Order: sequence, then structure tokens, then C-alpha cells
Amino acid sequence: MKISKPLIAAALSGLLLTACATSAPTTYRAQMGSPNDVGYSEYRLEAGRYRVTFQGGPGAPEAQVADYALLRAAELALRDGYDWFRVADRSTTSSGYDRGPRMSVGGGSASFGRRSSVGLGLGTSFNLGPGPSFSRSIEVVFGKGATPRDRDAYDARDVIKNVGYGRQRT
Repeated sequence: MKISKPLIAAALSGLLLTACATSAPTTYRAQMGSPNDVGYSEYRLEAGRYRVTFQGGPGAPEAQVADYALLRAAELALRDGYDWFRVADRSTTSSGYDRGPRMSVGGGSASFGRRSSVGLGLGTSFNLGPGPSFSRSIEVVFGKGATPRDRDAYDARDVIKNVGYGRQRT
């Protein structure tokens, strides 16, 4: 059986379109349900101290996910009457990452009366998905007055002005 080149091209195009269609943009919003849902969540640890998490969608850049966690911390600081916040702890996790192409080899044989058969197969696979999903969790401590000169301290208004500008929000 001979397979035509246009049929092969159409099948490959369909696979590529399916892979591209699974990647939705990561928008800045509150999580709507499960912990794996895209968006932010926060947990108040004590007065002036929160744990903020932003879960990105498949393929969202790690830097975007980290920026959105900082943006939520800035919003909370201003909402609660503070001027700045310090990141006391941070962690990033990823899931759904396929480490690239794989190759496999298989073989088999069969006997049917006077006839026998031997087969050998070679297969490859590639990850055509949108990429890993990153989650950034930060523990922040809020403060009032001038922002400390510390690399982990952020002026809440500046973060909102710089990170919040141009974000996708729903």
C-alpha cells in the first residue's frame, strides 16, 4: 500500500495545529477552582505577611509567572495599607515537561503452520505540546514608609506600574 505525499502532509499539519491549539495564554486573574487552575491565590500567614502563588498555564514563560506573583503581592500590600514588600522566601515548580525526543526499538516473530514471520520496528516521538507549566510561590512581608535598599524589597506602586502594564487580564 502506497501512501500519497499530500495525505502525509495533511496528517502532519493536523497534528501541528492540534498541538498549537492546546496552548492558551496565561492571564492575570484569581484561580477559579482547583490548585492547578491558572491564576493567583494567597494565604494570610499573619498581619502583614502572606504566601502568594501564581500558577501559569502550559507554555507560559517562567519570568511571566514570577512577575505575576510579585504583582499580586504588590496589590495586597496596597490594599492592606502598606507601601512596600520584601520577598522572604520563594520557590518555583514545574510540571508537564517532556524532556525531548525519544526513540524505541521493538521486534517480534510469529509462526503460522508452514509460514513464519519476523518483524523489527523503530519508533520516535517528540513533544509537540506547549511546554511545562510553572508555579511561583513567594512569602512576602509588608512594610510602610521608604522601601529598604535590599534586592528582595519592592516598592508596591512601582511593581504595579511596571509589571501590571500590558498584562493580559480577564
